[in-house]
Amino acid sequence: MRRAVSAAALAVAVAASGCTASGSGGEDATLRILAGSELADMEPLLEETAERTGVTVAMEYTGTLDGLARVAAGEAEEFDAVWFASNRYLHLYDGGRDRVREETPVMLSPVVLGVREPRADDLGWSEGAEVTWSDVNGAVRDAEFTYGMTNPGASNSGFSALIGVASALADSGSALTAEDVERVGPDLAGFFKGQELTAGSSGWLAQAFTERADDERPVDALINYESVLLSLNRDGADLRLVYPADGVITADYPLTLLAGPDEEAEQGYGRLVEDLLSEEVQADIAERTLRRPVVSGVSGADLPSLVELPFPAHREVVDGLVADYFSDLRRPARTVYVLDVSGSMKGDRLEELKEALGSLTGTGGGSLEQRVQAFQEREEITLLPYSTEPHEPRTFVVEPGRLDESLGEVADAIGGLEALGDTATYDAVLAAYGLVERAPEDDHLTSIVLMTDGEVNWGMGPTPFARGLEELSPEAARVPVFTVLFGEAGEDEMADLAEQTGGRVFDAREQSLEEVFREIRGYQ
Repeated sequence: MRRAVSAAALAVAVAASGCTASGSGGEDATLRILAGSELADMEPLLEETAERTGVTVAMEYTGTLDGLARVAAGEAEEFDAVWFASNRYLHLYDGGRDRVREETPVMLSPVVLGVREPRADDLGWSEGAEVTWSDVNGAVRDAEFTYGMTNPGASNSGFSALIGVASALADSGSALTAEDVERVGPDLAGFFKGQELTAGSSGWLAQAFTERADDERPVDALINYESVLLSLNRDGADLRLVYPADGVITADYPLTLLAGPDEEAEQGYGRLVEDLLSEEVQADIAERTLRRPVVSGVSGADLPSLVELPFPAHREVVDGLVADYFSDLRRPARTVYVLDVSGSMKGDRLEELKEALGSLTGTGGGSLEQRVQAFQEREEITLLPYSTEPHEPRTFVVEPGRLDESLGEVADAIGGLEALGDTATYDAVLAAYGLVERAPEDDHLTSIVLMTDGEVNWGMGPTPFARGLEELSPEAARVPVFTVLFGEAGEDEMADLAEQTGGRVFDAREQSLEEVFREIRGYQ
């Protein structure tokens, strides 16, 4: 099953001039491109490209791993091209290369480390110092070093970081193997104890990193694209960029024409690539996006040269490493699902909720991204239904070795939800924070997910709720609430609640509730 996206929310038609291409002699053309969401920052530049070339680009965004899986499975026929941070994972699929007619790297951005300058000084990581991923691992172990990194199952920057760190720690001088992954497993588990922030996108991770600093709850560093870290510095973040001496994985953003294009798509692709690789546009890309140009001789920022790590040669190695990350290596997730089961949820809405949340209890089939979106071993899940008041919470731990049994118990509890009463949302969210405060002191990454289909009509209002938040312990106050708009949910109420807690709003009115729950998994 592919990950669908809302045309209204995610399909972006980059406006074309409507005129015939100037200088190229071709007819107007439209390229339909399936792309990674991080490429949304290219839209203004593509508008200008359309004016010069007559080639309009219609972008539809999706997750990198899921998008590449669609291409490999032959399920992207409605698109002329794809544009993700990298095609390396696609090339590991049997027949993956056969899906591609032509691919052209357009720009570069390595996944590196941005460390707050005072913390970098504490660690002796001065400008130009030789720092390795093993040194970062040592700082996590010995100096309580913390960092943010995106979810490898949802975002290419986290995916690249995971492979880069594993390859560097393996230190084999060649592409990572399954034996390497097993050998460095304990070191990787130690490394990921320092992961304090996670997210489903590089952009939101950077935003959360900044907000944590503004709230005087800073994280020491970010593992992210060089371009994202440079953007933060442009906005005053004062991060010291560390380029691990043992190597990095670099995104090369190949614009990829899919196999079997029609004449319009093939000609449009050629004109678009020619324009994007011109010296003027390459310099413009470097200036606006802070990604490195691929054309030699084009001026850009004065950046260090890179040591590139080899990418694994077999898909089974990559899939196994990502699966290990979720089941064994990362800090486990603890999530309180605050679920509106008021009277308005009766009927189809309650059934959709059961089906959507229940989909996370399945483990078989689908792309790698879909498989890791399911609940994982060691994870703690609490269901807190509410209506006129919070109901009795039920907490489940997905125990290693009995995954199916544990998930079956969660599925049964979801299936037993019933709808009745009013909507006391603020009371329920504070009750969820109460559960968080009483949770064991361990290394879980905790979040709250709030799903409601209506405005608050019972219980406390926003002012006493805000006072309740102020009384939380510092640890509980760090826990974000991810709100889900469904039905007639109060958009302003949910936006305020997410902002107050450092969370984010997800909209299930424009896409299915299942898609939203799966997207949120990237943030847990």
